[in-house]
Amino acid sequence: MSKIKYAIYTGCTPRESTPELLMSTLAVCKKLDIEVVLLDEATCCGASHLQDFDEFLSLVLNARNICYAERLGLDLITLCNTCQLNTAFTKERLDNDSELKAKVNEKLAEVGLEYKGTSKVKHFVYALKDDVGYDVIKEKVEKPLSQFNVASFYGCHNIRPSKLQNISNKTENPYKPTSLDDLVVALGGKAVEYQRKNSCCGFHVDLQAPETAHKLTGNILLDAIDNNADCVITPCPLCHLNMDVKQSHVSKTMGRDVSIPVLHMQQLLGLALGIDPKELGIDKNVTKVTMV
Repeated sequence: MSKIKYAIYTGCTPRESTPELLMSTLAVCKKLDIEVVLLDEATCCGASHLQDFDEFLSLVLNARNICYAERLGLDLITLCNTCQLNTAFTKERLDNDSELKAKVNEKLAEVGLEYKGTSKVKHFVYALKDDVGYDVIKEKVEKPLSQFNVASFYGCHNIRPSKLQNISNKTENPYKPTSLDDLVVALGGKAVEYQRKNSCCGFHVDLQAPETAHKLTGNILLDAIDNNADCVITPCPLCHLNMDVKQSHVSKTMGRDVSIPVLHMQQLLGLALGIDPKELGIDKNVTKVTMV
């Protein structure tokens, strides 16, 4: 088997607000012998805001980011659900509309780039599932999570809309996702079954309607807690910000304590692989992680 190599598109949040996500991603890749190139020239995906202001500019921006991976001859791997949505959406649009692709390439030519559509776009969780393989990961586990009940939170943007999943050859059911739960089982843990694992955390409405966002987050955390979860994991740094950083605000809104450790998927994986918690940035999580 040839060595796996990826172009990692970090987006904004893993480099700024959640540096522990980038730390744990790099640590896990090293442990799994995955070679990575960080796309340092890439920029913000526009979140959900640039698209509302100027959809064409959003397509140009995200196509530009993909071009950097194409230039390296590598697939582009995202670390954020919203980055995945916007990047995969751009690829789907351009790969199926030659006229639009030509217009985007006119703008990209101004910076010496051309979108060709040769790189796949996939989230890191599916890179692990489809390329590395959970069976391989299971063999590398040094500290099985046998004593922990883990609630996997999928969020919205990585599993919906379903047509974008074909961009990265995913087979995830957006209504009954299993990729994170299957990873938890491979790591020796118990996957907690709960209703709100694929609901919205409320991140993108937090500025306009913070109480609504807090209720959305609170319902998720309480559902996990009420189903005896020891911790929650998520593949999205935006979901992590809402569920980890804002627990005190959420508790006030819900009228009930929602305290529970929330880890990035890569942090939990790293712990099971025997990586030092400091290398995974566990100390940077706001809610204390008591399982290490």
